[in-house]
Amino acid sequence: MTQGLPTPPPDAPRGRGRVRQEAQPPGPGADSDARLEQMAAASKQRATGTRRTVTLPGASVLAVGQGAGRAVRHGVAATDDRVRRTWFGGRLDWVTSLGWTLLGMGVLLWLLGALLGWVELTVIAATALTLVLVCVLVSLGRHRADVDLVVEPLRSQIGDLAQGHLVLTNVSRRTMLPSLVRLPVGSGEELIPVPLLRKGAQHRISFPIPTPKRGVIPVGPPTTVLGDPIGITRRTTTFGTQQLMHVHPRHVALESGAHGLLRDLEGEATPDLSMADISFHALREYEPGDDRRHVHWRSSARHGKLLVRQFQETRRSHLGVVVDTDPAMYAGGEGDVETAIAIGASLMVRSIKDEQEATIVCNDGFASRTTVPLVLDTLTTATLGRVDLVRSARAICGHAPDSSVAVLCTGPGRAFLEIQQCLGEFETEVHKVAIVVDPRERTGLRRLRGLSVVTVSDLSDLSGVLGGLVPA
Repeated sequence: MTQGLPTPPPDAPRGRGRVRQEAQPPGPGADSDARLEQMAAASKQRATGTRRTVTLPGASVLAVGQGAGRAVRHGVAATDDRVRRTWFGGRLDWVTSLGWTLLGMGVLLWLLGALLGWVELTVIAATALTLVLVCVLVSLGRHRADVDLVVEPLRSQIGDLAQGHLVLTNVSRRTMLPSLVRLPVGSGEELIPVPLLRKGAQHRISFPIPTPKRGVIPVGPPTTVLGDPIGITRRTTTFGTQQLMHVHPRHVALESGAHGLLRDLEGEATPDLSMADISFHALREYEPGDDRRHVHWRSSARHGKLLVRQFQETRRSHLGVVVDTDPAMYAGGEGDVETAIAIGASLMVRSIKDEQEATIVCNDGFASRTTVPLVLDTLTTATLGRVDLVRSARAICGHAPDSSVAVLCTGPGRAFLEIQQCLGEFETEVHKVAIVVDPRERTGLRRLRGLSVVTVSDLSDLSGVLGGLVPA
């Protein structure tokens, strides 16, 4: 029967890093002389070296042991990189893979020619080494240049003409050899050749920036590439920072007030009563504490008692827009989703231009009580995918509880019950509209269970059915 190792008591001291083979101390009934003899024997063994002591590796040693190969490889790579950037002022970084290949072949052929006595190999090696040396000497010197990048406009609409302008100036005292400028534009890259530039000369070039779809197009930063014609050396320098160009979604110009936000300039009346507002409601008897400015003196004289005016609270109209960004809910997929986003953008732009407040939620994009450019920037960066419409409506209600018109832009695949649940998050007195983007159906308007359901096939049909947004 195998016995397990004895468990040390909780208060026993634990050595850190050393395990010593010591005899257990005798029990309480043992003689003190025997104990002293044991301690003396142990000291003698340690002094003579006959006693073994096992040293356990520490945490740092174990860590090094587990990844020794990886640590050595990283150390060598870091050392090589440090040497390349330190020796000769970092000029070794200029040599390309082609240059290092020619250099290695030259050294190898030189050794083979010396060992085998072949003059041809020695000549080829000398030619390769001389070529590398000449290209390195050509690349020496301070080639300084200034590169200015201008993108106009930084905000455009889908299909608009956008251009980038690049100006490269040679500010060094030497003539700059023909070079190349690499300019990242979106997911691609523009390669701009630059001719030979004398001292102080400039090279200007303009290039178009395509805007086929909504999104953010990163432009730059430009990088100059200087080197020899063969490609053995290459020097790169990056100028400036990256510029972001916003391609806004399409939006149409709507008539002022056509989006149906206001009945009049004073706002919409609510069922709540107030003692100080614009919409007059009725007269009632004066009560202590009422403002005397609201006393209606003619009616008071006629009835023989003080009567004061009572008002209805008015709510300044606020437009709330929810955009359904799930392509599965649309017959045309992502194309119809972009149409729904364009409809939401058109409503927001018209509302802001009429100096009225508005809030929009488009998946992960949210904008409330802001300017037209910032609203369009938010819609530009909004992503497509599944969305919780009820959660989006609650976000609008949380930021704008005074909403008076709620609009949901969705597709025919969204169930009517889900549309009701989304718009049902708003108050009862809020006018609720569902705009369904469906190219297969005719443009029209219908009233269904307290909702105004507008069907449009394209963005251009929006202005013809905006009458459905006006509260009855």
